[in-house]
Amino acid sequence: MTAAPETMPRTDRSSREERAARGRAARTGVPRSSHAAWEPPSDRFDPVALLEEQAEGRIAELVPIRHGRMLVSAFSYFRGAAAPMAADLATTPSSGIVVQVCGDAHLSNFGTFGSAERRLVFDVNDFDETTRGPWEWDVKRLAASLEIGARENEFSRKNRHRIVVRAMRSYRAAMREFASLPMLSVWYARLDMDDLLPRFRSLHATRTPAVWKAITTARARDSHQAFEKLCRTVDGEPRIISDPPLITPVEELNGGVGSDALVERVLDLLRSYGRTLTPGRRHLLEQYRLVHIARKVVGVGSVGTEAWILLLVDGRGAPLFLQVKEAGESVLEPFTVRSEFSNQGERVVVGQRLMQAAGDIFLGWERFAWQGAERDGYIRQLRDWKGSADVGRMTADGMELWGRMCGWTLARAHARSGDRHAMAAYLGKSDVFDRAVASFAVDYADQNERDYAALQDAVKSGRLAAAVGV
Repeated sequence: MTAAPETMPRTDRSSREERAARGRAARTGVPRSSHAAWEPPSDRFDPVALLEEQAEGRIAELVPIRHGRMLVSAFSYFRGAAAPMAADLATTPSSGIVVQVCGDAHLSNFGTFGSAERRLVFDVNDFDETTRGPWEWDVKRLAASLEIGARENEFSRKNRHRIVVRAMRSYRAAMREFASLPMLSVWYARLDMDDLLPRFRSLHATRTPAVWKAITTARARDSHQAFEKLCRTVDGEPRIISDPPLITPVEELNGGVGSDALVERVLDLLRSYGRTLTPGRRHLLEQYRLVHIARKVVGVGSVGTEAWILLLVDGRGAPLFLQVKEAGESVLEPFTVRSEFSNQGERVVVGQRLMQAAGDIFLGWERFAWQGAERDGYIRQLRDWKGSADVGRMTADGMELWGRMCGWTLARAHARSGDRHAMAAYLGKSDVFDRAVASFAVDYADQNERDYAALQDAVKSGRLAAAVGV
């Protein structure tokens, strides 16, 4: 079943009662229980072929690293398999209510970061695939990730079900809460870590150690910490360390050929990207000078795309790390509508600003030339109190807490850009939707295991190259 068209324009002025009525009416065509269904069609795509298609246009020598990272486990595969799941989600029921979706809302793409006011907040933190789309797609990807992560940690079936259902309940309850609030209150809402204990009453160093550690250590993850880990001083100037193929300084790429020209292009990039910032933040950026550049392999799904780290320092020598990431077309776009933005980096930034309660002060976008091609990209801080819990070390209680935090946060993000009244009415007061999506998550986790096995077979047969342990 393809996604239904949007039920109302973004500027709809209908009353909350009219919107709620449309949400309830949507249950007739798409019952909440219908979201439990997942049955792969007989002509379902080859997931390995999708990976091969994605490899086209990526940095060839880095693609095996991506495959190797996806081979680590079924959950690691899932992290890199946003495109296969997007194609699958496009065949599932949709209520027709469209929001700004993350596009890759698995549990590891939520975490902490620092707000401009220097508060530690919890939010979605990856927007490479963001676009306009059905809200259910984000919810189902989150639910499936919880089921897959719980299986990886060998939690019992009962605990896995509890984790997913309570995350879905958190989403549903939060959406109903946001439907009762003025829009401005929804826009200001955020999950401040100081509010975590009274809101969730579950944060405990013994019962949820991985979550506790992610929160308590996040403030140490900043440009100074990155500097200590990634840099050394050479002839009185800081330099990013060389650790190829994961970190490759600019002077080592292509035997150093063209490195001076690249530095000049990056300087131009910084000046032009600064125009996408507010005047005050552009002034702040101008207080820093560029001292070094390196290519850095990041993540799982992004491996093989252009990703750079820029080391800047202020007049006192204090560091600022910026990251430049290439932005391609969202994997959801073939199944939704084409992006309204000519620059995919702008698509990412606008989506992030819509969904996040508090954003990176250096977040912006630009187009840059490299290796003979024009590439869209976005720029952000490399580390600004960023932290995410170690899924492999989560207890069942810890994953339940994390899932509830993710559910609340995702509902807040969707409520900012979509019709919260219609969504809340569609979800209703009962747990019908919660249980349906939990059932979907079980079936899709099974599908993920089959796709993961297909990747393993493709590597064993030599169809795909994989660099293991990199």
